Amino acid sequence: MSAETTPSIETDWLSLPEVADLIGETTGRVRRLLDEQYLLASRREGPAKVPAAFLLDGAPLSSLRGTAIVLRDAGFTDDEAIDWLLTLDDTIGLAPIDALREGRKSEVRRVARALA
Repeated sequence: MSAETTPSIETDWLSLPEVADLIGETTGRVRRLLDEQYLLASRREGPAKVPAAFLLDGAPLSSLRGTAIVLRDAGFTDDEAIDWLLTLDDTIGLAPIDALREGRKSEVRRVARALA
């Protein structure tokens, strides 16, 4: 499990209704996406919020789910997984979420598996 980190990239944080509006779904559907790990949310500061960086072109980033599953299997909580995804990783050379957005999911998941 990761040590406590402070995310190093800036991202907007979206409420579940805001995510629903952006992806053209209901809030209930957004909750299912969270339950099925297509999205991750933090509840550290009140109601659940999703980093805007987890969305791309009006949909959840397609490579996020598999990466979230790898991180959960490594013992990460959702908050720890979010922090890791948003924090610069020296092995990757940028924040894992940025690498996922560039299509580098294999590299990100390899690094995530090594954290277990």
